[in-house]
Amino acid sequence: MTDVTFWLVFFSATLALNISPGPDLIYILSRTIAQGTQVGLASAAGVCTGAFVHVLAVAFGLSAILMTSAIAFTVVKYLGAAYLIYIGIQALRSRGTTFERPSAEIVKVTTLQAFCQGVLVDVLNPKVAIFFMAFLPQFVRPEHGNPSLQLVLLGTLVIVVAVIVETGFVLAASRTTTFFRQHPKASVWLNRLLGSILPALGVRLAISDQ
Repeated sequence: MTDVTFWLVFFSATLALNISPGPDLIYILSRTIAQGTQVGLASAAGVCTGAFVHVLAVAFGLSAILMTSAIAFTVVKYLGAAYLIYIGIQALRSRGTTFERPSAEIVKVTTLQAFCQGVLVDVLNPKVAIFFMAFLPQFVRPEHGNPSLQLVLLGTLVIVVAVIVETGFVLAASRTTTFFRQHPKASVWLNRLLGSILPALGVRLAISDQ
């Protein structure tokens, strides 16, 4: 795989993952609609910070295991492949995500509280850790040196894309949520996009060499 193809595949998958509606995005949009742009951006910053915690854990925990045990690598590889295929199938079967306007009784928070809540939303979600363990290792290339540093770099790039996407959603939150409420099929097609990419990545991971 050439460098151009490698990065095209990586960023295409990363973009598809970040634009697909999920718990993190729902949380960010809910806060934005309830309290405005500033709190929405603080929520997004918290979510991305929490994601980086998972990236570091995967990079320095998982890589140490993969470098010392071929059996562990094989187990992680097949579990990761199975998980990617599973969430891809789930996305294909999904009927979409609804974006309902939050209740008027939603508890107001400060920007700091929104940030801290965003961190916890991501850090305490085991699916995020599982996702990074499944997604990042298949883009590690032995010829590029230290796998830990590669995992940190790749994870950081995923988060950078998330920051861009989530900031865009926050800045256009009112219009975006109105659009999805009026066009529920758009959410379905976002999930279809995700579902068409992840199974292929899972198969690629399963047949890759250490």
